[in-house]
Amino acid sequence: MSLRLMELIVPTDTIEDVKQILSEQGVIDHWQVNLVEKEVLFRILTPTEHTEKISDLLSSHFSHEKNFRITLFTVEATLPKPEETESKQALEEEKIEEETGRISREELYNDVLEGAKISYDYIIMVILSSIVAAVGLIRNDVAVIIGAMVIAPLLGPNVALSLAATLGDIQLAGHSLKTNVAGLLTSFLIATIAGLLLHIDPNVSEIANRTTINIGDVLIALAAGSAGVLAYTRGVPAVIIGVMVAVALLPPLVTTGLLAGAGYFMLATGALLLTITNLTCLNLAGVITFIAQGIRPRTWWEAEKAKKAIRNAILFWVSLLIILLLIIYFRF
Repeated sequence: MSLRLMELIVPTDTIEDVKQILSEQGVIDHWQVNLVEKEVLFRILTPTEHTEKISDLLSSHFSHEKNFRITLFTVEATLPKPEETESKQALEEEKIEEETGRISREELYNDVLEGAKISYDYIIMVILSSIVAAVGLIRNDVAVIIGAMVIAPLLGPNVALSLAATLGDIQLAGHSLKTNVAGLLTSFLIATIAGLLLHIDPNVSEIANRTTINIGDVLIALAAGSAGVLAYTRGVPAVIIGVMVAVALLPPLVTTGLLAGAGYFMLATGALLLTITNLTCLNLAGVITFIAQGIRPRTWWEAEKAKKAIRNAILFWVSLLIILLLIIYFRF
């Protein structure tokens, strides 16, 4: 059973109210420590899937209190081993969350935010993965191409963009868009330079296969987007899932740059269509999976804003996908 340790700071006059809330939730155990200035620290041990409901309840009751704060920690182990117990309310109201076993909204947001920001390491990894992918494509070497996808950091900004649409978070959307655009343009630029300097054979199978699109490519991108979101919401390492996202984005994008740099513009257009189609499918699947996982804003006014953002995002991605599929149908 995955566990989290929640630390709560509230005034001492709210102790009984906090205890009442905790007694009604799926809490394994809790302790309290008196602090200075009439404050108390609660340490709450709880299953991971209960943290969002508990933090929402505590926030709604006590967020207006002075120095209120909730801090969440991952628990590697605890002794004695906690029993697999659940409260009545947890059984009745959190059945879906227990089945999905996802982490809390706040923990998810913090994890996603790290991958949404442009950093020196991010750009370097994009450059290195693009160089490796270009060499692999030119040499028709599948192993080298797979190696490029392992180091490509393309999962984070795409998952962040999907989460931003799900929560209606404009700031997160801005960060993820900048990071996505920076990464894609950097990769394209590196590949274009390689296409200008090196001999490119467009008939090489690893290049030629990425100048056309079929239904399998669409299904791979949809599966990759959904798997990437599931990896984040369950709090599991997303490195392997990141390879799936890189499969859909990095090779066709680098192929586009190589062919454009070498002067094969018609073939480059096909690879570009594949890249945009895969990017569209990744984000569409990501938004739908976040919704299916029950990711919602905490407050009702944020929820209203999120509904509009979700509607607009799905409409945009579906419309774009339909346009792309029509272009592909008549072009190929």
